[in-house]
Amino acid sequence: MKQILKTPEDRFKDLEGYDFQPNYLEVEDGLHMHYVDEGQKEGPVVLLLHGEPSWSYLYRKMIPGLVNEFRVIAPDLIGFGKSDKLVEKQAYSYQKHLDWLTTFIEKLDLNDIVLFCQDWGGLLGLRIITQMEDRFSMVVASNTTLPTGMVPMPDSFMKWRDYSQHSLGFNMGKVIDMGTLQPLSEKVYAAYNAPFPSEDYKAGARMFPTLVPIEAKDPEAQKNLQAWEQLKQWQKPFLTVFGDGDTIMLGAEKAFQKLVPGTQGQDHKILHAGHFIQEEKGEELANLIIEFYQKNGKGH
Repeated sequence: MKQILKTPEDRFKDLEGYDFQPNYLEVEDGLHMHYVDEGQKEGPVVLLLHGEPSWSYLYRKMIPGLVNEFRVIAPDLIGFGKSDKLVEKQAYSYQKHLDWLTTFIEKLDLNDIVLFCQDWGGLLGLRIITQMEDRFSMVVASNTTLPTGMVPMPDSFMKWRDYSQHSLGFNMGKVIDMGTLQPLSEKVYAAYNAPFPSEDYKAGARMFPTLVPIEAKDPEAQKNLQAWEQLKQWQKPFLTVFGDGDTIMLGAEKAFQKLVPGTQGQDHKILHAGHFIQEEKGEELANLIIEFYQKNGKGH
């Protein structure tokens, strides 16, 4: 029997800038995914996918700017935020995360989706768009990639992976703080730690860095390679917005711009921000998504 933990609700009381109504969806027997669902009830959807070790709190500055134009959906991946946490590290895999998210999209029957993905949000989202292409209309990729193990990972990533496995505290607020150019306030720092009252809750967050396929023989690297083949045929609008202070992802946007046909003629941006670009440039990102949609959207 898999062991499931739920972070106590009082851990999320009075979080700065985050007063969205909680929603929950069962994505596997007894396993519930939390999501924010704000804005329009009809029309296009913006799907905001976070990565490691953040949660939908990362999108709190973007959501208010998007609600007039879109239905805004920001899920917490299983193991993160207000979603359920599995205690066993081995309960998490790249494929399981894909399965949970796919179920989530199907159960909510989301269509005409503009995907915004960062970090692991891209490792998952960019695979999902190739499997459910008819549900997606546009993509914004930010500080992310789809690793195939063909290119050696930077030293900074290997150090991060090592830290995630061996650090005693594994302080999520500290990780986010290290990935931004501006220091986080104490309240924001605490909000990123809120989902993890103790070590038992951190299995998903500790596991993620080890699931990145860094060798070509990894089966997930092979699947990512297949996804790239499909992305090379991707004609729908595709925008890259990366941060100039992200040492791990800097330059990854060039692969998208070179290989994905939908990137042609788009207003790609490099913003002055770190890895957690939503934390530093949330309002600006929301505006860029709206401009991108209006430039490429229905009726154009």
